[in-house]
Amino acid sequence: MQSPKDSPIEACVERLCSKGCRQVRLDIATLEAGGDLPETRDLSAAQRAALLEELKQIMAVYGDSCRV
Repeated sequence: MQSPKDSPIEACVERLCSKGCRQVRLDIATLEAGGDLPETRDLSAAQRAALLEELKQIMAVYGDSCRV
């Protein structure tokens, strides 16, 4: 059985977040505009939507700090 940490979405979250706060905000904007990222190419549309929501929730913790 796969743990949530082993999911493609969680792996992608880890890769994206390792790029830093400002870049994650840019990546969120790209995904919101319907764009794709190298890290998301292997994800389905549903997985990309789930990833976007996860990234938004993570970044909500930071509020307006590190805004683009």
